[in-house]
Amino acid sequence: MSNRPLARLALSTYRWAGAVAYPFMGAYLAMRAAKGREDSRRRDERYGFASVPRPQGPLVWFHAASVGETNAVIPLIKEIRARGIAVVVTTGTTTSAKLVSERLDASIIHQYVPMDFKPAVSRFLDYWEPDLAIIAESEIWPMTIVELGRRHIPQVLVNGRLSDRSFARWKKRLWLAEALFENLALVIAQSEVDAERFRALGALPVLVSGNLKVDTDLPPYDKGSLGTYRQQLGSRRTWAAISTFDGEEAAAAVVHAALKPRTDLLSIIVPRHPERADAIEAMLTQRGLKVARRTRRDPLNTDVDVFLGDTIGEMGLYLRLTEVAFVGRSLTAEGGQNPIEPAMLGCAILSGGNVQNFRETYQMLAKNGSAKIVRDVEMLAKGVNYLLVNEDVRHQMIDAGQQTVHEMRGALSATIRGLEPYINPLSVKARLQPHGDA
Repeated sequence: MSNRPLARLALSTYRWAGAVAYPFMGAYLAMRAAKGREDSRRRDERYGFASVPRPQGPLVWFHAASVGETNAVIPLIKEIRARGIAVVVTTGTTTSAKLVSERLDASIIHQYVPMDFKPAVSRFLDYWEPDLAIIAESEIWPMTIVELGRRHIPQVLVNGRLSDRSFARWKKRLWLAEALFENLALVIAQSEVDAERFRALGALPVLVSGNLKVDTDLPPYDKGSLGTYRQQLGSRRTWAAISTFDGEEAAAAVVHAALKPRTDLLSIIVPRHPERADAIEAMLTQRGLKVARRTRRDPLNTDVDVFLGDTIGEMGLYLRLTEVAFVGRSLTAEGGQNPIEPAMLGCAILSGGNVQNFRETYQMLAKNGSAKIVRDVEMLAKGVNYLLVNEDVRHQMIDAGQQTVHEMRGALSATIRGLEPYINPLSVKARLQPHGDA
């Protein structure tokens, strides 16, 4: 350990600051509830108060902060539950809570994650008494990690990823990183790059599994809505700009204006944060474009220029309406968004160059010819036009993308192998429960 006293001081300061802030968190949660990000009816869960009884027997606690992380660990949750082990899943958003209720059966318990303050975390752990904690991706909550470590509850980070920015930030505080990561019983990383970064920050042991998101089922969709939209579209050509950030919707508008004179085109825009939809619609309308919104159930009439996908959890619907997808947070923002879903659903992929958070995935897709990087809006417009008018090239990219996804599979089985030493004893314990109850 590079500096244990300094790390202890930092964690003690964090705990003290949390104790000061804790009484004022009600106002913060109320503000989030007003924005639709918190369920005010279940606010007590954020303070660690359980809303349902704890089942008997061994229990695994899964934490997945948002929709993407939740979707990634759903197959793993199902696997552990199938072994007779009880599972409680915590998430941080209402949308991820909805995903749990829609894609997991009623035997999976959902709670909102307790705030990372000692009273809330301790209350949560005192009640649920998890035998194992599994955390998805890169959720690092100091007080939660320390409390789990203090109670000698094994905690495993799965599908672990550290972006360039996160790694640089932790390296500046290596002493603190080591104090936290030494509490992890195991890290299962997405790639060799991620694994080396975790090791550099003091995590041991570290395994590599690949990306769990590749092993998930195809995103669901509403069959009735898809059929209706396809009928309304008829022979119109479409392309989609998905997971867009500020500035990328304007870029999509430029692309639409450039291509509209050449073809009967509908542009689909799905912002990463749907709460920006009003501002996006105002911008598009100001540019003379007619907008249909999913939340209004507007029909895709022939005079509609842009279909604004202002909902969460319906990417499976939007991507099934097109074969060309630009993946955002890559042109006017940095980091990139995951291109796996469009590849799985049969889209030729375009992206800006700022894809640091998904570098290895894009490298594999680009190597196999299923993704193209564009430098600017002009190049994006040319790329969209080229793919729309060249069916053979478009389908070659689609086939290559689906083949690449197939080759990338295997993360789920690798993750389960890494977890076996922790899961197997719990499976035995669950079988010894009276009547087989978990």
